[in-house]
Amino acid sequence: MKIYFAGSIRGGREDRDIYFFAIQELQKFGTVLTEHIGGKDLKEEGEHGITDREIFERDIFWIREADIVVAEVTTPSLGVGYEIGQAEGMNKPVICLYRKMGGKRLSAMISGNSNVRIFEYSSLEDLVNIFKNNLPHLS
Repeated sequence: MKIYFAGSIRGGREDRDIYFFAIQELQKFGTVLTEHIGGKDLKEEGEHGITDREIFERDIFWIREADIVVAEVTTPSLGVGYEIGQAEGMNKPVICLYRKMGGKRLSAMISGNSNVRIFEYSSLEDLVNIFKNNLPHLS
């Protein structure tokens, strides 16, 4: 299975450790095309040595190649929302992971979308269980 993992980069990197953990868990189910999203070297400024156009073209290619898109949507990100929309347009299964926190609410464009599966979590163990109980059935 090819998995496209989406998480905030320029919108904020405060959840990078969660992305790293999620990507490692997802690798138990297949190839994560976007494993760099959890990388310690990736900062809010984005990737170095590659243009925005090249990132766009590469990421659209990866979404096309993916069997499923898993998006961590706790930190709002225009790019992640765009990737979810593209995946939906390609009829890809989409899982959105949301960590409910005081003062933050999930966008209605995600929470109201019946074409994506949304899972709330509060711990890393919750992520393990979400993946184990759902990924084998969605690809």
